Amino acid sequence: MPKMKLEMEVNSRKVVKETDTHKRLLDFLREDLNLTGTKEGCGAGECGTCSVFVDGKLVKSCLMPAAKADGAKIETIEGLARPGELTPVQKAFHKTGASQCGYCIPGMVMAATACLRENPKAGIEEIKERLGGNICRCTGYTKIFEAVEIARSVVAGEAPADVLDEDEPLGESYIGHNVRRLDAPSKVTGRLKYAADMKLPDMLQMQVLRSPHAHARILSIDTSEAEAMEGVACVITADDVPGKDGFGVFVHDQPIMARGKVRHVGEAVAAVAAEDLVTARRALSRIKVDYEVLPGVFDSEEALKPGAPAIHDYAPDNVVKHIPVRKGDVEKGFAEADLILEDDFSTQQVEHAYLEPEAGVAYVDADDVVTVISPSQNITHHRHMLSDIIAKPINKVRFIMSPVGGGFGGKEDMIYQGMLALAAMKTHRPVQLNFTREESLIASAKRHPSRVHYKMGLKSDGRITAVEFSMLSDGGAYGMSSEGVMRKAAILSCGPYEIENLKVDTRAVYTNNTPSGAFRTFGGMQAQFATESMMDMAAEALGLDPFEIRRINMMKVGSLTHTQQALKTASLDRVLDAAEKASRWEKGAPKVRGATRQDLDGPDTRKPCTLGSRIAAAASGPEKGETPAASAKAKDNERVA
Repeated sequence: MPKMKLEMEVNSRKVVKETDTHKRLLDFLREDLNLTGTKEGCGAGECGTCSVFVDGKLVKSCLMPAAKADGAKIETIEGLARPGELTPVQKAFHKTGASQCGYCIPGMVMAATACLRENPKAGIEEIKERLGGNICRCTGYTKIFEAVEIARSVVAGEAPADVLDEDEPLGESYIGHNVRRLDAPSKVTGRLKYAADMKLPDMLQMQVLRSPHAHARILSIDTSEAEAMEGVACVITADDVPGKDGFGVFVHDQPIMARGKVRHVGEAVAAVAAEDLVTARRALSRIKVDYEVLPGVFDSEEALKPGAPAIHDYAPDNVVKHIPVRKGDVEKGFAEADLILEDDFSTQQVEHAYLEPEAGVAYVDADDVVTVISPSQNITHHRHMLSDIIAKPINKVRFIMSPVGGGFGGKEDMIYQGMLALAAMKTHRPVQLNFTREESLIASAKRHPSRVHYKMGLKSDGRITAVEFSMLSDGGAYGMSSEGVMRKAAILSCGPYEIENLKVDTRAVYTNNTPSGAFRTFGGMQAQFATESMMDMAAEALGLDPFEIRRINMMKVGSLTHTQQALKTASLDRVLDAAEKASRWEKGAPKVRGATRQDLDGPDTRKPCTLGSRIAAAASGPEKGETPAASAKAKDNERVA
């Protein structure tokens, strides 16, 4: 590969280094200088995790060719403070708990630092806008904005520096108090190593060949050309699995790589481990796969029809799992109802969008223990499954959970760890795989798309007499967490309401769509969207306040749940009271308010960002007013921030 020589100043030190001409500034910093605090979240300049200063200006390093940084002054998260120290911005992030998974935080700290260097007295609107190029998936931003405001007050001299070190008294319990996270300093400084940041001696890089077809039979795979390439250490396919191939949270229906046929676009077919990323990518193009395209099914209702293509031989009807729940006499309950409502609800597939794309490292240690390091949310289960797959006793398989840069359930599935293990076993060298954002989108599980048919009977006073709830969910190509999601959806189907007569059915079916898996609420969100919508519709039809109809039907101590559990505690009454008070709820049926409401846009409602705030601030000074001294002291404040 062609090389180029770069000279630049990085974190106040001169750097002279030869590197590959194709590299971005992000690659040069991470791979050549091992400054891994600068993260890659999207590779498209959207998320801001790669933010650095270039000649004093905030830049997305994933968009900048390394060659353009020649002769420049670069400052990364590692260079903001001396080792063992924190800047006011970093201290403020630590104080407020602004870092959760931490993957976005180095870039967020850089953006906040840029904001206060540009305007040490930036108001909240300007802070919001200047941080608008950085995404945080975990926090909701409130604590981040709070941190920047505290840091602003210190940098501008409006608050003493020791406010950053103060903690509120704990009393007798941590509950209800702002307690500092132990891992925050490593996150705000970029020192914490995620799986993609880890470097081991003699480590190979892996790339994965993925299916272009949603449903196709694999007639042949020819890897000979790829294996013959200089720099290629190994090529693996399903034929390299020595044990019982198959993994999944409930049903082990998913092979390490496609075996016999592919079931969704993006499914892994083969993988290459090579000396570098470019060689591995080039080798993928030398692998020849002959497919016989098969009819596919892409709609959950179509999957249930007679004659629909069977995605898995063991499930000719394409049903992953059906969970039925029965309580009381539904027909009797509907007969007693004064009002019957019936409607359909649907929810879409949702991507987890964690900032850290999937990544992992595997190696075989000196005692022949196959070790996998990855941000897995289910390492114990993964360890047992991998033991069967690679035909090794459990004491010869080790999983290490790396810091998880956001998961939300999406890193519960073992979709790449097995490939890493096979390549490490085949080469006896460490192997690393880092997904691109595109790979993460195409290969990882999503929230189950669902369709709910809902029938509810009610008395005129608002009491529910009967419910029929039928949910059909698209499980995608593999089972993953579908069974558990259907169980939780069935249990939570009719909400926290005591219903004497109900009939619940939740089903997940196989299709040739991207697999569905665990996601926050685990089936509860889809069910509650339908249930709470029905409650609002019922309140409107009966002329009742939405809070009141919920109080009429809420579970109390002694209530029997949908699955016949007698409740010994219940708090919904207190929850409703607190929500009603906090929201300044305007009482009455939904249709009595007219065009205006009095309970919206209160003083505690966070307003959206006002675009152009930084431009206005530059023209007329920040919201708090700018003193002449502030402009004169800008360079000093840049050093402090």
